[in-house]
Amino acid sequence: MSNNTQLSARQRVASLLDESSFVEVGAYVTARSTDFNLADKETPADGVITGYGVIDGNLVFVYSQDAAVLSGSIGEMHARKIANIYDMAVKMGAPVIGLIDCAGLRLQEAVDALNGFGTIYAKQAMASGVVPQITAVFGSCGGGAALIPALSDFTYMTREDAKLFVNAPNVLDGNHVSKLDTASAAYQSEHSGNIDGVFDTETEVLGQIRQLVTILPANNETDLSYSDCEDDLNRVVEVEGYINDAKSLLITISDNSLFVETRQDYAKDMVTGFIRLNGATVGCVANQGTEGGDVLSTKGAYKAAEFVKFCDAFEIPLLTVTNVKGYKATVEEEAGIARAVAGMAAAFAGASVPKVNMITGEAFGSAYTAMNSKAVGADIEYAWQNAKIGMMDPETAVNIMYAEELAAAQDKQALLAEKKRSFAAEQASAMAAARRGIVDDIIVPDATRKRLVAAFEMLYTKCEDKPAKKHGVK
Repeated sequence: MSNNTQLSARQRVASLLDESSFVEVGAYVTARSTDFNLADKETPADGVITGYGVIDGNLVFVYSQDAAVLSGSIGEMHARKIANIYDMAVKMGAPVIGLIDCAGLRLQEAVDALNGFGTIYAKQAMASGVVPQITAVFGSCGGGAALIPALSDFTYMTREDAKLFVNAPNVLDGNHVSKLDTASAAYQSEHSGNIDGVFDTETEVLGQIRQLVTILPANNETDLSYSDCEDDLNRVVEVEGYINDAKSLLITISDNSLFVETRQDYAKDMVTGFIRLNGATVGCVANQGTEGGDVLSTKGAYKAAEFVKFCDAFEIPLLTVTNVKGYKATVEEEAGIARAVAGMAAAFAGASVPKVNMITGEAFGSAYTAMNSKAVGADIEYAWQNAKIGMMDPETAVNIMYAEELAAAQDKQALLAEKKRSFAAEQASAMAAARRGIVDDIIVPDATRKRLVAAFEMLYTKCEDKPAKKHGVK
């Protein structure tokens, strides 16, 4: 049973939804199995409360596992109730929110419970890209149950009581929970890439879910998510100091400084999340220089690609903030970085939503190209006036191109400086890129917000046909 004593399963639903809006579905369902003395046990609602309600007026479907009933374990009817909620959500085009507190598979029901797991997985897979799926882990979520948040789009955990694992820490070779708690919220958020945020209380988690629901579209066919904009569309923003701090830049340019970050603790070199511009939700991918984001990493590229695919599935416009000079160079990175960055480039290229790329600092080599460059598919590409764009930084390029001339020079430093200035002006500046049509406009940093608002307004009616295919394989 969960150690979390703050809220019951019903209290979690009540706290999540608008007051008195919850309508329960399947309240009288109980376990069918009578094996292993289950007939003598009370299983109200078979350990999961299911139904629908509204969040800030938006319809959502909810299931909340009850650890007081057989430790919240998933049996045949428990799984059937969750599957039913998914069917209703897909028909109505509304998000599914799962509040998880589960001991895993109900051993007394054996293969029936196992089949139930498969049914939930299938429903989640079919709903993927159709309606948003959000989960919150409040207690235990182990074994096969761990695949449920992994199949969701967004997952949150409470810091102390939540545990998420496929194999418990004590069964891992050479490990013990006292050595490393691989089921903890801290470990999962930093290493698995499954967790979007960790909070101290259940109330904070539920509040974050409410905010997320209000910024996301209800399904893949609805219009863009909008809210009334009370912020000045032409507001001058002091952002030039944020060349290496993309997160602060995004907060500053967003309506009323709203920024909902995803995968907060994972691959911090790449920032992903949602802002609003003129009331419209915009998905953002940015290199975070303060966390080593001036070079692409394997984890960062995978994080970006997954986020881009979500935004494209739900018709959410994309903004990239680019400041990257190459790839992270370690033996470990070399094993997978090409595949990861290829997947990111494919995600950007395949996305048909409006796409804007903003170059704030350096943009060198194929690392820049993969970051939603105009060649990969950005509809609009802007650059700050001091941005550097090219195949590599000028000093490296000059040392390669003029190696013999530099070696023979009497004043090597003077020649190097001269060649660098020439190369930077002709091949590695925002103006050089703009003259070739690679950059659409060069802007002053203070005008970033109003130019982005105008760009996305123009792109609102974008319609782009991609080659007919079942789906890509990258």
